[in-house]
Amino acid sequence: MDLDPVISGFGVVFEPQNLLYCLLGVTLGMLIGVLPGLGPAATIAILLPITYDIEPASAIIMLAGIFYGAQYGGTITSVLLRLPGEASTAVTVIDGHRLARQGKAGPALGIAAISSFIGGTASIVLLTLVAPVVAEFALKFGPPEYTVLALTGIFMVATLGSGTLVKSVAAAAAGLLLATVGLDPLLGTPRFTFGSDQLADGIDFVIVAMGLFGVGEILYNLEHRHRAQGGVLPFGRAVPGRPEWIASRWAILRGSVVGFVLGVLPGGGATMSSLVAYAVEKRSAKDPSRFGKGAIEGVAGPESANNAAATSSFIPLLTLGLPANATMAILYGALLLQGIAPGPALINDHPDVFWGVVNSMYLGNVLLLLLSIPLIGLFVRVLRVRPGILAPLTVLVTMIGVYSLRNNAFDMFLVIGLGLLGYGMKKLGFEPGPFVLAFVLGKLLESSFRRSMRVFDGDVLGFFQRPLSASLFAAFLVIVVAVPALRVVRDRQAARTPDETPVV
Repeated sequence: MDLDPVISGFGVVFEPQNLLYCLLGVTLGMLIGVLPGLGPAATIAILLPITYDIEPASAIIMLAGIFYGAQYGGTITSVLLRLPGEASTAVTVIDGHRLARQGKAGPALGIAAISSFIGGTASIVLLTLVAPVVAEFALKFGPPEYTVLALTGIFMVATLGSGTLVKSVAAAAAGLLLATVGLDPLLGTPRFTFGSDQLADGIDFVIVAMGLFGVGEILYNLEHRHRAQGGVLPFGRAVPGRPEWIASRWAILRGSVVGFVLGVLPGGGATMSSLVAYAVEKRSAKDPSRFGKGAIEGVAGPESANNAAATSSFIPLLTLGLPANATMAILYGALLLQGIAPGPALINDHPDVFWGVVNSMYLGNVLLLLLSIPLIGLFVRVLRVRPGILAPLTVLVTMIGVYSLRNNAFDMFLVIGLGLLGYGMKKLGFEPGPFVLAFVLGKLLESSFRRSMRVFDGDVLGFFQRPLSASLFAAFLVIVVAVPALRVVRDRQAARTPDETPVV
């Protein structure tokens, strides 16, 4: 492995403006993690317009910091308020808040910060080693391979993500349909424009992201702003003692491994990783009955897992151009806005961006460890700001941002319409993640498939005559079809198992 680009990447990170953007990103990420509901995907979507005038490396360093920084912030409210700031920290509530009620909020927050740092840093080291290998292998890909990859990404998120299978697939199908609006990429004929010149260039990704994740999430959260919220428990000195550290060390290691592996998979991500890590800790414990009553391993394992997953999810994005989750899809769009195409060529064509972003995570994790404990009191005060004040300000910033894209009022109406669509999807149980991922990958899927058909003279069997595309398609069938089918069969068999409790 050539270390010169890696070392040059550290030079990019330590440029004064990039240091500032890294600090800004992780601090804002922690703040977003503390505020329940908004989330990193919505925040990054809202901030996309301001990245136009920022250097590519600086912009992605800041946006990436928001993503992994939010994993830290969500832990604070999970432990102190029993209110997850992020979905990935929801499982931390189980034992974290119980520890807080026992007067151990300080050690719980301390071990969460240390676990997050170790899990995130270990994942960055593996990312540095694995990503160049994956990128070199992916350089052999052609249109057929990218067709199967895009199809796999869409269906894996739809089948393995949150929500029901039917609703996730329906949301992905709607995203694919929306991606066809505009001019045909090969023939130049208008599609679904309804005679409007405004839609001839298609719908901009920023508009979709800001509508579904920005306005949609704000409307949904406003409806639930009156949910009861308990008082803030005292947290004392947030430094774990020797007993907490000894009890957590193997949980941190296992959580880091689980998070790295699941973060790479499309549909995995930080939320699934934290849930799996908690299940692993409970199953491997000598006394599983402690979990749910204040087991420190129930905090250490999930916290190391969600931060490891947040980092490893950059591998498919940067090396294959395949977003692993909704936030990665928005970062994919951010790279495209900078004129940079994520994929195998990124590491060679833009090494400053690739290694600058990867190496900035080392610094970002150190900053998060140093800032997370001292800023707890400040973040708790932020929670007292009423949503009725924050929401209108956020919508105003969103509208100004979308208007600045093309100075076009039509884009503002599109954002409002997509925001109402996102609100309706959340109300009806449809997750916007598969929709946005399908929209992002839809253009890649269509162009790659149509080019493949020209190469194969219209013969679909050509996909199975190329070793790489055939292997990828076999993996697609196993992961997307066989695994969910086996899971359904297992669940049905478990449901049919007769109750063995004796009838009195």
